[in-house]
Amino acid sequence: MNRVVGTGMAVQHRGRLPLGCDALPLVGGTLMQARRIAILVSCVVMLLSAGSVAAQGKPKLPLGLDADSAFVPADNPMTPERIALGKKFFWDTRWSSSGTVACVSCHRPEHGWSDPRQFSITFAGKPTPRHSPTIENRLFSDRQLWTGLRPSLEEQALRDSNRTDEMVVKHLGSVPAYQAEFRRVFGTELHPDGVAKAIASYVRTIVSGNSPYDRFRAGEKSALSPAAQRGQVLFAGRARCVACHAGFNFTDEGYRNIGVGMDKADPDLGRYTVTKDEADKGAFKTPTLRDVARRGPYMHDGSEKTLADVVAFYDRGGVKNPWLSQDIKPLGLNREEQTDLVAFLHALTGEIDPEVGQPPVLPQ
Repeated sequence: MNRVVGTGMAVQHRGRLPLGCDALPLVGGTLMQARRIAILVSCVVMLLSAGSVAAQGKPKLPLGLDADSAFVPADNPMTPERIALGKKFFWDTRWSSSGTVACVSCHRPEHGWSDPRQFSITFAGKPTPRHSPTIENRLFSDRQLWTGLRPSLEEQALRDSNRTDEMVVKHLGSVPAYQAEFRRVFGTELHPDGVAKAIASYVRTIVSGNSPYDRFRAGEKSALSPAAQRGQVLFAGRARCVACHAGFNFTDEGYRNIGVGMDKADPDLGRYTVTKDEADKGAFKTPTLRDVARRGPYMHDGSEKTLADVVAFYDRGGVKNPWLSQDIKPLGLNREEQTDLVAFLHALTGEIDPEVGQPPVLPQ
């Protein structure tokens, strides 16, 4: 799978013309010259068309986000038609094996696209083993889930444990309106791969930016309260948050053991269950901090109820264990400093296009 930065198109080699345009014969003759001119005109049209599509494919993002860091697979361009279809699939419980659970069941728009429950409920009515992570700003990530188990949003939508290929086709494929729309978008009968691609395209539109922090950086000095400004200094300094929560999306997309749950008799070993690498025991993906104030409880097991609890956990230096990350050490923050740090985290609350979170009208 190719990574295409900022667009849904395959990237052409710079400095080269499209296939067949870089081998034009340099010979005389009126007929040959006419043919050569025609080919050159055709090549120019091809290049202009490609540039136009690329410009359309580059996502328009709110303040603070980096369009050049977008991850869009070459075989799944973000077209309005795919996004609209994917939104319906995302909200439709008929996507699941039992017809009772939809993607939105565990990723609530009003709760930072996460789950207010400590553990979500599967199609079988059982709790999930981990807290549902947010799906905001997944546009900027390839690997998904707390452990990086899925290499892309497409794979996550295709391999989710709440659905099977057979039931997706049976439930969604039996809806005439879905079949008709699917043919318009993909040119085939409804199939699981296309359903997953459509859902992934929609999820990539769930982007949050233009937070008080972003506006402060853009020059609006009143956007951050004095407490949030002090918290920002701590975030980048003594609290060492930027060691993991780096960049415009406040995550390095890495995996670390910070000690959560490692004091249990049978701890969740996280990334290790994917890689079988001893160093990955108890390590989980660093989540984005954008909109973090909207989506408690926190951590992969939902064990911390509030942001104040999270900051206090880090201030203690996590939970000691043989695989604890070297980035995790006691911070020695006083109560006021911890409060300031929480104020800064609240300042990362941004804006998402309201239309993205509006429930679609589902076909019957």
